[in-house]
Amino acid sequence: MNGAALQNASPTIKVGASAREVSATDWDNEVYDEVDSREVFDLIRDIRDPEHPNSLEELSVVQLDLITCNDTDNYVDVKFTPTIPHCSMATLIGLSLKVKLLRSLASRFKVDVRITPGSHDTEQAINKQLADKERVAAALENPQLLNMVNQCIYG
Repeated sequence: MNGAALQNASPTIKVGASAREVSATDWDNEVYDEVDSREVFDLIRDIRDPEHPNSLEELSVVQLDLITCNDTDNYVDVKFTPTIPHCSMATLIGLSLKVKLLRSLASRFKVDVRITPGSHDTEQAINKQLADKERVAAALENPQLLNMVNQCIYG
């Protein structure tokens, strides 16, 4: 939110999902608790949009049904849907999602973050950037970009 003209001045805002129900076994350290799609969604739902004072969940950029998680195979796949097909912030949003998950999940997980097919004009180029470990690492070495990612993640 840098004061420049917004690309999508009037995004559609939706009501967030209800809080996850907590059971007695959630606090029992003796019970193995698999990571599932809902847990991954809960980790990323409150990431802030770089242009709007809303969460990615409120803008329907991230949705529970676009997350695949396989605890046994150590794999997480998140698809996200920018609010407009030419969103210039899509790479920053994807990078914020990836960084949040890499910081939050156990290192055994392979994390893929991709644009929902057909939802962005340059989805292939952005997906290629997000899948490239060296590009992601180089991006996070840029203090300004890292600051923007942290602002999205932590508000």
